[in-house]
Amino acid sequence: MPEKGFLFAVYVFVGLFALVSILPFWLVVVNSFASESSIKAYGMQLIPKEFSLYAYQFTMAGKQIASSYLVTITVTVVGTCLAVLITSMYAYTLAHPRVKYRRILSFMTYFTMVFGAGLVGFYILIANTLGLKDSLWALILPYMLNPFFAFIMVSFFRTLPYEINEAATIDGANDLSIFFRIILPISTPVIATVSLFYALQYWNDFYLALLFIDNYKLHPLQMMIRQIISNVNISSYVGGSSTLYSQAVPTYGVQLATVCLTIGPIVFLYPFIQRFFVKGITIGALKG
Repeated sequence: MPEKGFLFAVYVFVGLFALVSILPFWLVVVNSFASESSIKAYGMQLIPKEFSLYAYQFTMAGKQIASSYLVTITVTVVGTCLAVLITSMYAYTLAHPRVKYRRILSFMTYFTMVFGAGLVGFYILIANTLGLKDSLWALILPYMLNPFFAFIMVSFFRTLPYEINEAATIDGANDLSIFFRIILPISTPVIATVSLFYALQYWNDFYLALLFIDNYKLHPLQMMIRQIISNVNISSYVGGSSTLYSQAVPTYGVQLATVCLTIGPIVFLYPFIQRFFVKGITIGALKG
């Protein structure tokens, strides 16, 4: 009987916590469909008194949002695939017990997490030395090897029995065959986890576009949304309290709509890899 009471209390607590966690997301999504006058008069409501699609129509007007979506999807897909491939190969090298200089490479990897080259050196490298100004590679290349994600994969690879490599070597497999045909297929949890991290990083980034992309046609979604919100805020200042201008520029609605447009697609990615996520994070946590 005490166990049932305890379980009931746990379920109630978890249920309340889930409701509290979902509430902000619900308010953002629902009020993005509310009219601007309703938001200004009543604030954020659980169920708006007046619905309107004007904020989405205002945000999605023109062809730029489709172009920015295409840029963001391209950068996210290509960047995530290349980054996971390079990071997994590098992490496997660090975890391999027979790599001669793996400790030096590990130190160099850790060193980059603590000390950076600085903004000036980073800009000169990407824009001048590599000549990637106004190029999609400027949005992909800088994030292709994240040291933290590499160490997550190193911890996972170290949990794999080395006898697998020895057996494959005896059968005549080389290092590339072992990695692509044996190691990668059994590393699905950590690959799915790191893929999600990289996808979120590429999808949400606007910093690289702010530095290296001057051509608005190559602006990713986050940069485009940042520009829209900036222009809306400027228009609000210039327009003052004019009723006509307030109706033309749905300031609050645009901000809520842009949040939904930004997080919507990437949120749908999580359910496909949820069953791998926790395992990929926790496995290898007790073995350094």
